[in-house]
Amino acid sequence: MSKIQNRKKDHVNLTVTNETQYQLSSGFERYRFIHNALPEVNLNDISIEAELLGHTFSAPLFISSMTGGYADAGPVNGIIAEFCNQHNLPFGVGSQRAMLEQPELTSTFSIVRKKAPKAFICANIGGVQLIDGFSDDYLKRLVESIEANAIIVHLNPLQELVQPEGDRNFKGVLNGIEDLVRRSEVPVIVKETGAGISKYVAKRLLNIGVSVIDIAGAGGTSWARVENGRTDDSNRYNHFNEWGIPTVDCLKDLSGLHWERGFELIASGGVRSAHDIAKAMCLGATFSATAQPIIKAVVEDGYEGLESLFNTWSNELKMILLLLGCSNLAELNRSHLMERI
Repeated sequence: MSKIQNRKKDHVNLTVTNETQYQLSSGFERYRFIHNALPEVNLNDISIEAELLGHTFSAPLFISSMTGGYADAGPVNGIIAEFCNQHNLPFGVGSQRAMLEQPELTSTFSIVRKKAPKAFICANIGGVQLIDGFSDDYLKRLVESIEANAIIVHLNPLQELVQPEGDRNFKGVLNGIEDLVRRSEVPVIVKETGAGISKYVAKRLLNIGVSVIDIAGAGGTSWARVENGRTDDSNRYNHFNEWGIPTVDCLKDLSGLHWERGFELIASGGVRSAHDIAKAMCLGATFSATAQPIIKAVVEDGYEGLESLFNTWSNELKMILLLLGCSNLAELNRSHLMERI
């Protein structure tokens, strides 16, 4: 197994443990819902359908990128893809860098389209890989290997700096994204990997044509902790374990910009329940995303574990809507929340 394959395997194994989660909170606990004792809503009439990139999905849950690039990732990706196909949910594969550098790994990604012929599936590449251009051949392989409906560009400077074998040059990423947006025939989503996207960065992305931003704030998986957990080196960068902007602070920072510029805003980073999803949408998110609970459910209990988790979240989301007096997600807004004192 190559170094990059070992790294991908380490990532999945470490992210399902509590030791790699932020101690810093995502911020959702700062808010309580305002209970409506007269909801005047029938539970059976409530819809939790949500739209993203012109597609209507069964719930506002994007199963975010994490797996791919080593042999054992194939079955995990296959289970998630089959589930998303069955339940009409969007899904993003993990970084395809390994596949581009080692074509023999393509099957660990291409399995998702075989298992999910109708699903909305996103390709994934790191922003660093776009520096100095991204060849037409790479772009074609990135999309065609999974017949991608969109491309995710992930930004992870913190993770790369803590990772012993990580990249150190980030000059040119913005230009690379702009070039990709211009050349790609499918939409481009830009996401962080857990340290958050500020209003300043969001504006720079919107100015080059990005139309979907996933804030991926701090409060979920700490990729600094993941990378520190991969080494026994006494020179670990432990002081960076809690670096990042909490998810709720990202949402509050970008919510006004969201309405002003009309882009689609995905909330992720510590989304661990239907309550978090509903609060995120009250605070201005278009959609939500999560990875760690999904991977954990699949690793521990396979397809059945994932189905159980999704059914619980879906039922609870409908209950939350009813208790707020809402019949659909579009009715959620800031007025349904109170800040804890």
